Amino acid sequence: MKRIILVAIFTLGFNQFVNSQIDFGIKGGVNYNSESIEEVQTDIFDGAKSKTGFHAGIWTRIKLPVLGLYLRPELVYTQLSNEVTYLNKGVKTTYDFQKIDIPVLLGTKVFGIAHIFGGPSFQYILDSDFDIEDLKDVNSDGFSLGLQFGAGVELGKLGLDVRWERALSDTESSFVDSNVGGNEVNFDTRVNQIIVGLSYRF
Repeated sequence: MKRIILVAIFTLGFNQFVNSQIDFGIKGGVNYNSESIEEVQTDIFDGAKSKTGFHAGIWTRIKLPVLGLYLRPELVYTQLSNEVTYLNKGVKTTYDFQKIDIPVLLGTKVFGIAHIFGGPSFQYILDSDFDIEDLKDVNSDGFSLGLQFGAGVELGKLGLDVRWERALSDTESSFVDSNVGGNEVNFDTRVNQIIVGLSYRF
């Protein structure tokens, strides 16, 4: 009987600990990316002006029993764009790409409502293309790696944060351009960006 009571107490205590240590919710917001087309094999682009994109996803926060730290993994869908001038035809076009981001952030709470955090962001490009007939078929590397740093505030169930993301690895992309003899054109689409996000905790 004593064992049953001890097991029941332990189970109840463990469940309360888990419930108090793990938060989860949803998030969304805007992304402002810097120039993301670099190292073009031939001079066929000009500009690469930044445009605003968006993101949406889910997150969880796991409190660690070390110095008040927490781990915050996220799963986020992101869509970004750049405006470039296609010199071979003298027209402006938009380069769009969609990716899945998995930031794994280590953070701490400050002054009761503020947070600071940072960590790696693993990225997988789902699709990319140019908004012009000649440049539709774009092939991009799958995985790349970035680094995120940021800070935010949390008021009740609502949170607001601002992040800076820096790309750490190349994202090689290519397409075949009939205007340069049908040759494959290679370019790098690594992205540095400012991310503003609004989150809700369940």
